[in-house]
Amino acid sequence: MNRPTVALVGRPNVGKSTLFNRIVGGRRAIVSDQPGTTRDRHFGEAEWNGRAFWVVDTGGLLPGSRDSMDRAIERQVNLALEQADVVIFLVDGREGLNPVDEDVAARLRRSGRPVLLAVNKLDDLPATQAHHQFWALGLGEPLAVSAQSGKASGDLLDAIVSRFPPRTEAEGEEAVAVAVVGRPNVGKSSLVNRLLGEDRLVVSADAGTTRDAIDSHLRYHGRTLTFIDTAGLRKRAKVDEDIEFYSTLRTRRAIERAQVCVLVVDATLGVHVQDLRIANEAWDAGAALIVVVNKWDLVEEKDPNTARRGQDEVVARAPFLRDVPFVYASALSGQRVRHLLDLILEVADLRQQRVGTAEVNKVLERLVERNMPPQSAGEEVKLLYATQVATAPPVFAIFSNRPEEVPEAYQRYLVNGFREAWDFKGSPIRLRLRRRSGRSARS
Repeated sequence: MNRPTVALVGRPNVGKSTLFNRIVGGRRAIVSDQPGTTRDRHFGEAEWNGRAFWVVDTGGLLPGSRDSMDRAIERQVNLALEQADVVIFLVDGREGLNPVDEDVAARLRRSGRPVLLAVNKLDDLPATQAHHQFWALGLGEPLAVSAQSGKASGDLLDAIVSRFPPRTEAEGEEAVAVAVVGRPNVGKSSLVNRLLGEDRLVVSADAGTTRDAIDSHLRYHGRTLTFIDTAGLRKRAKVDEDIEFYSTLRTRRAIERAQVCVLVVDATLGVHVQDLRIANEAWDAGAALIVVVNKWDLVEEKDPNTARRGQDEVVARAPFLRDVPFVYASALSGQRVRHLLDLILEVADLRQQRVGTAEVNKVLERLVERNMPPQSAGEEVKLLYATQVATAPPVFAIFSNRPEEVPEAYQRYLVNGFREAWDFKGSPIRLRLRRRSGRSARS
């Protein structure tokens, strides 16, 4: 990624996620008093003094721990350090110096990265002098801050931006946001790891390991794709813990900000009602949609028509999926996974396309000639003209003398006709029925 990257590191429970939220301006990382809540690298976008940059919230470091999750977190922190332009080493000013802080500081001194030492939880600024004890870490001037209240956070941001490399023209490039969604333990993280070519996310056999929505970035064919690997959506009745609640909410927010949603389903389990609900949420949000049937290599007794039969059964249950591409893949073996990248760019571009007004009206005229709108008592229902009023997703306004009399079934007929005329593969098409004056009557 061409925008500068800032990595937040430190031992558990020093307030990294709280500072992350303060910098990005929203509750984008889970905050909890339970140590170890943040397991993966978590990306967010921020801007200060005209500089846009990425912020990476990492799991709490416990050097030397033999716990498998602690060791996995340590690998993720090492990856974040490799990619960071500036490292923020966060320590707890209320607790004071800690032997773990000294171990982490020694590692950071060897990393060669620009490091800013931030002393958190100093809520009585500017009166306190507690931060001065951290000069002993050998990382330069300790910067006092309160992530919870925001005190001195502006000074910290000034120091961060001052250490960025010179601005490049590519910083302003817009990435394609891709939300990787699905039920727990269907292989979402494994799929993203395969696409990225590295163990960017912690993968475990335990369902629900990924708690946060985690952004990972990939350059492909000269463009940037931002993958949002999300916690698996669970039925609402099972979401009874605070952390699980925010994870579920964050998944829905990821869908809302995505241009493309990749719904991952487990080929060995089939498509469940929960999968269809997630697909419907993405469709209603206006995102382009791709269904990845993962673990296809584990399906036994396949024949050349197995995939088509399964897809037809799914479409019969959710007809809107007729216009959605299906990819039968294996994140474990890599089967058909690289094809997914080309497909993501394709559906993202199709979602952005605009059709000229003359062409829209020509197609509308043909559709009306083939099948007139149903007539009711009174004045004849006429579709007068149409135009595309928005992209991403495509929205078409159709002006009528009696828009309230155009039934849903006929609107679906028009949408299907538009799909036949133009390739909006994977993207929802929306209609707005309006009176000649422009006042909306139905949408």
